[in-house]
Amino acid sequence: MPDAAGQVSRALRLAPPDQLAEAADRAIRAAVGASRTEVFIADYRFSGLWPLLDPQLPGAGYLSCQGVAQRCFSSQQPVLDAGEDGRCRAYLPLSVWGERLGVLLVELPAHPDPAAVKVAQEMAGELAVALRAADRETDRYRRARRRERLSMAAEMQWDLLPGRSVTHGTFLLAGQLEPAYTVGGDHFDWSVDGDRLTVTVLNGAGNGLAAALLTAVTVNAMRNARRSGGSLVEQAELASDTIFYQHRGSRHVATLLLELDTRRGVVKAVDAGSPHVLRVRGGTVTPIALEQQLPLGMFAETRYDVQEFAVEPGDRLFVVSDGVYAAEPAGQEPYGERAMARSMRSTRLQPATEAVGTVMRELHAYHADADLRDDAVVVCLDWRGSGPPDDGCER
Repeated sequence: MPDAAGQVSRALRLAPPDQLAEAADRAIRAAVGASRTEVFIADYRFSGLWPLLDPQLPGAGYLSCQGVAQRCFSSQQPVLDAGEDGRCRAYLPLSVWGERLGVLLVELPAHPDPAAVKVAQEMAGELAVALRAADRETDRYRRARRRERLSMAAEMQWDLLPGRSVTHGTFLLAGQLEPAYTVGGDHFDWSVDGDRLTVTVLNGAGNGLAAALLTAVTVNAMRNARRSGGSLVEQAELASDTIFYQHRGSRHVATLLLELDTRRGVVKAVDAGSPHVLRVRGGTVTPIALEQQLPLGMFAETRYDVQEFAVEPGDRLFVVSDGVYAAEPAGQEPYGERAMARSMRSTRLQPATEAVGTVMRELHAYHADADLRDDAVVVCLDWRGSGPPDDGCER
């Protein structure tokens, strides 16, 4: 199988965007002698993995949540499972630049050749890239991700996201939105550009479609400034002016803008409102004190100042919106007073991609599993340091 991965890559390039799973199935069967393949796609809440080739697969949701497929997805490592039927099932992560899409199942003969498993891993990588590229050309994969209908506002918010995680030699970054199917204005955005990582978290104003529209204008104004080479301050000021001249101060958006120098471990920040940033270092959770400035769009020609703080290798930063920090269900104290720090400390051994889910699940539990009263965003950044990549562990 000298060029098996290349054969799969060519097959995927020639396939229609909605037929990638079928094209991969044919190519993988021919290349490594697989008897069966399946592509599992993660849903919006990461609550399960759902099959593309056989949507009626019995117990697929339960299997993905409880079994080896979920173990593969969470660990981002291949998992081999020997079945009672004498076959070996290889579960392989489908990931692109740290963005977790799902899991590829490849069913092989018992005691497979390690070389075949290695080739299957390479094929999973090719398929993940193709799935990411095809996502704008077909609705098939988005339909597989949703377990209920999205609100119009949520449809806009998910389309506006850069992704849900990204990895780099110096950092691992992940984010999560809730409530996934009805989220309104809260949002996050990021961009990796050379030695600069830009992250923004927005605490959207209002609810529903109006909030989503305001967030879309804000995010695109900041992107416009950033893509034109504008500094963090210029991004904030362009967004603020754009919102003000649209709404004359009647609408505004609380936003935290961060820019990490990935060589030096220095973070620049513009705090334009209510999102909070907290550092986890050595099991201690510490709020980062920043001078809070006016939310974007409150007044005309508002000018912003940048602040700086340093991170050390091994530091973890959480950025949360008010829907997380200030959540106050049933007369309890706000989630951010004590419960949030406990949940953040409990993620110490988890990668950022799992940590955001842990904090969100604890938030839901704090609400006694009732619907969230406000949109909620959690973003987690693990800073590895500017040296060479480590032994492959995510933290």
